[in-house]
Amino acid sequence: MLKLAFRNIFRNRLRTALTLAAITTGVVAIIISGGFVEDVFVQLRESTIRSRIGHVQVFRYGYNEYGGREPSRYMITQPAPVADAIGHIPHVRTVMARLNFSGLINNGRANLSIVGEGIEPDKEAQLGTGMAIIAGRALSGNDTFGAVIGEGVATAMHLRPGSQITLMVNTLEGALNTLECEVVGVFRTFSKEYDDRAIRISLVSAQELLFTQSVHNMVVLLDDTRTTDTVTQALKTQLESLGHEIKSWDELADFYQKTEALYRRQLGALQFIVLVMLVLSVTSTINMVVHERTGEFGTLLALGLRQRQIFKLVMIENTLLGLIGSMFGVLLGTALAGAISNIGIAMPPPPGSNIGYTATIQLAPWILGTAATIGILAAIMAALLPARRASRLVIVNALRQNI
Repeated sequence: MLKLAFRNIFRNRLRTALTLAAITTGVVAIIISGGFVEDVFVQLRESTIRSRIGHVQVFRYGYNEYGGREPSRYMITQPAPVADAIGHIPHVRTVMARLNFSGLINNGRANLSIVGEGIEPDKEAQLGTGMAIIAGRALSGNDTFGAVIGEGVATAMHLRPGSQITLMVNTLEGALNTLECEVVGVFRTFSKEYDDRAIRISLVSAQELLFTQSVHNMVVLLDDTRTTDTVTQALKTQLESLGHEIKSWDELADFYQKTEALYRRQLGALQFIVLVMLVLSVTSTINMVVHERTGEFGTLLALGLRQRQIFKLVMIENTLLGLIGSMFGVLLGTALAGAISNIGIAMPPPPGSNIGYTATIQLAPWILGTAATIGILAAIMAALLPARRASRLVIVNALRQNI
């Protein structure tokens, strides 16, 4: 039956070519669209990680729930031993401490509410590939009284590299303290909201400003994003019993989770539409083929073939068409995706972002598998009704088609 079905699909080469073209086009469309969406996820994920979140963050237990009201009560009081413990875990590339604060920035004429971070500049340089310096330079370990500010802060306060600013912050005990700084650079990240209020100074300066040696969190940079779950579990095993809380980047990036969920649903809707269009297109061709072969099916029934064998024959023929069309589609889609990726697609900044990017087509295994499955499934679904009609032909009426 398989050999007969394979020979039958090449009897009418025009009809076969039309069916294969429809299936191939649908599979290619799914590969390109799915690869584009997957690239959006990759670009957004890496931009989120590299801007400031990192792969994993370590907090004092309770900081994420209550730290917004009382940040001084949920600090890591001995960051050095914690950093040493984290650094010995495989795949950990860098561990950096941060101290968060909020207050006012003054340029001599006006004040602006800001959210600040005390950072370790040399270590942050390894993470901050998603943070673009648009004026001046990045903060270095020697900038004890230097600061880098977000693009929005620079615009609102009319600041540029070399400008003098004053930070006014309440210490952990509630006293007011100030720090004179020089703006050494202006940065732009993936988040416009963050850029509108952010300022970063060295960790030493932030600890002096707040009169503390503690930090709020430890940021972990890994050598490969794919190892995040493994490292997160190892950190939980090692540090949770010591009163620390471990959060991976996807738990901290709420925007990424919502964006991914939205795009996944949109891609699912697109795949369903392609499936429906393929079924309708292939059904039209198969109906014509079955009508032209009415006399042939009548002869087969007259020779003793059962109705289920006629149904099986038509289904096998179209399953083979689905397999061949999907194979061609995967090959063509892979080649087209490679060509598009080599050229690149210039994309504007996403909503809430200042930075555009160059998109490519990501060829994830699940995309190729889904595209091939939809191509085969469309051919099978399209053949169900024509195969049923062919198997239920009245022999006498079908044989008249041979006259």
